Amino acid sequence: MTGTDVGVYLVTDGALSDRHFIGVLGVVRAAVHGGVRIVQVRDKDASARDLLALTSAVADAVGDRATVVVDDRLDVALAARHAGHRVAGVHLGQSDVPVEVARALLGVDAHVGLTANTPEHLAAVARLPRGTVDLLGVGVVHPTTTKADHPPALGHDGFARLAAATEIPCVAIGGVTLDDVVPLRAAGAAGVAVVSGICAAADPGSAAAAYVSAWSAS
Repeated sequence: MTGTDVGVYLVTDGALSDRHFIGVLGVVRAAVHGGVRIVQVRDKDASARDLLALTSAVADAVGDRATVVVDDRLDVALAARHAGHRVAGVHLGQSDVPVEVARALLGVDAHVGLTANTPEHLAAVARLPRGTVDLLGVGVVHPTTTKADHPPALGHDGFARLAAATEIPCVAIGGVTLDDVVPLRAAGAAGVAVVSGICAAADPGSAAAAYVSAWSAS
């Protein structure tokens, strides 16, 4: 794996964010203020129109202070970029549009991420032309309620084995707590993706800052 330092990667969750009465935008603003530099806009239940509105609002709110990508929906990422919003690209799952299609449509300078949970997934990525995928989301590290259909948990050791098997930077995702940050970085993570640890925190900004501090100190 390369030495890319992604750091703390926020994945949004509307239901968790609404507990604070500040919504996704409020959580994103707080997290970016706390040092998060990449935000994945995720809402599995939103219509394309609603997700486009949310993505555009997030991108406008953070400006050049963070990289914004869209979970799963290549169409939404393309539409937001077409409308002039600062959306870097997409993060795709194994059942979404093929990453090579996303790369072709988004261009060489866009961000294309991919979820990869098994050696077979990594082998498929290795057969792609270099530069097709920028980042791999590898997990779940621990069982998590934010993704009901998640694969078996990898733990730190399982994550380390997959991260060591690819040159593409790997971000650990799935039930990642503050206590996981140091061991995951030692296991080869280029970053840690956090959902509940920030979105469900009583103070999302302070929670984000704690994750960022742990990452920077590890």
